[in-house]
Amino acid sequence: MTPLTETEARAALRRGDLQAAVGAARTLVEQHPDDPTGFFLLGMAAAQAGQPAKAVPLIEAAVERGPRAEHLAQLARLLILLRRDGEAGEAARAALALGPADALTLDTAGCVLARLGDHEATVAPFSAAVAAEPGNLDYRYNLAAASGFTGRVEEARGHYEAIIAADPGNARAHYALAILSRQAAGANHVPRLRTALASADKPGDALRIRYALAKELEDIGEGQEAFHHLAQANAAQKRALGYDFAQDAAIFDAIEALFDGGRLAEGAGDPDPAPIFVVGMPRTGTTLVDRILSSHPEVGSAGELQAMPLAVKQLAGTPSRTVVDPETIRASGGVDPAAIGAAFLARAAHHLPTGVPRFIDKLPANFLYIGHIARALPNARIVCLRRDPMDTIWSNYKNLFASQSAYYAYSYDLMDTARYYARFDRLMALWNRLFPGRVLQLSYEGLVADQEGETRALLAHCGLGWNPACLSFHENKAAVATPSAAQVRRPINADAIGKWRANAAAMEEARAWLDGQGISTRK
Repeated sequence: MTPLTETEARAALRRGDLQAAVGAARTLVEQHPDDPTGFFLLGMAAAQAGQPAKAVPLIEAAVERGPRAEHLAQLARLLILLRRDGEAGEAARAALALGPADALTLDTAGCVLARLGDHEATVAPFSAAVAAEPGNLDYRYNLAAASGFTGRVEEARGHYEAIIAADPGNARAHYALAILSRQAAGANHVPRLRTALASADKPGDALRIRYALAKELEDIGEGQEAFHHLAQANAAQKRALGYDFAQDAAIFDAIEALFDGGRLAEGAGDPDPAPIFVVGMPRTGTTLVDRILSSHPEVGSAGELQAMPLAVKQLAGTPSRTVVDPETIRASGGVDPAAIGAAFLARAAHHLPTGVPRFIDKLPANFLYIGHIARALPNARIVCLRRDPMDTIWSNYKNLFASQSAYYAYSYDLMDTARYYARFDRLMALWNRLFPGRVLQLSYEGLVADQEGETRALLAHCGLGWNPACLSFHENKAAVATPSAAQVRRPINADAIGKWRANAAAMEEARAWLDGQGISTRK
């Protein structure tokens, strides 16, 4: 039988015929053991079979036989899946250094750099991918997102519009365009979004389009209709996730039990003073504070790292597939704090900005890990954002987080979000009691009312000298990859304060419940 050619082997991969692809690749390896092609195709077959750990050494064997941009880019993609971030970054940059011309390789390398938070570096490969294949909407979407993250707002807008022109129902593009900037009564996409919603038929499309509609309707003062779309979208998403607040309550219970009377390993921790943790409920000003701090010449932002949750999970050694769960929390108490600190720093190292001695990790959910942070990194600084409880609940409810994120599943229901806020508030009180002075609880409203005074207090807490550039955070040119990108490119303002009041009637149950828990709300 005549062996399949490389072209035929690739065709087998494209149609999902892994048996034929593996057979062809093995034949290529046997006939040409010094050529990288067969090893690469074997690795791609393993990857397509859902075995990235098996695929990596095969593609590494291909790279050893002569590096090719395509092989390096695919290796980088698999390494990032295995959370081997440093190696992934090296492979992606090596791929781009070879000057690839094919769009898939360019896009793949760009996606790896995006996962590493190097959004500025993604613009060139994404642009080249679009130039090579202008009709590929996925490549254009990646370029649009990178353009938005890096402040190229008009370029991003143009790419999103091009996507929608080619695919009027593209829900990702509709949502991204809605949050790209503030809409106005005479300039918005509401009619087009209503049309797109009527024809939405793919899983998740109605969710994104309803969120886009809600955002634009709120922008133009149509709060009642905005709430209607949010309520519809969130109820459907909560059903799809099967979420029950008891899942998060069990996590809070485990944290409180461990740190308030549980058995904790002794140890001094890692003395590195570089990290600054900015934590809190999401959508409470964490990105604003990140921009203020990273405007200081001694500080750079590493973005929202998973380094601390993954370090704790790794060292706890629990078999569960979730990063944070009661079993992992209980097991983490027996881990040497210095080991957690070192593991965090090792994971963070691949994301750090260059040329500055301090870095920010602004993962909001790190408030769950303050006990570990305080013990594992005794010289790290911690800042927790506090915002009006009702504005916090509203801003969480109306924001579309990563739809499968375990951290934010509570946010699709107002009462679940109120319950989550109450447990967050209780946990912060515990951290203040256990680690007095370690956490600066910074009021978002206080920062808006007295920008300079609160900024001085923030810098002092972080061990930084005064620098007036921190007052001009909106001029910071660094990329922003959060939903707050548009807001933090404007000077500080009070626009977001009291926004919940437009939906006070719908939120009354949550407000009354918080009052009953002793959490003050401004009626």
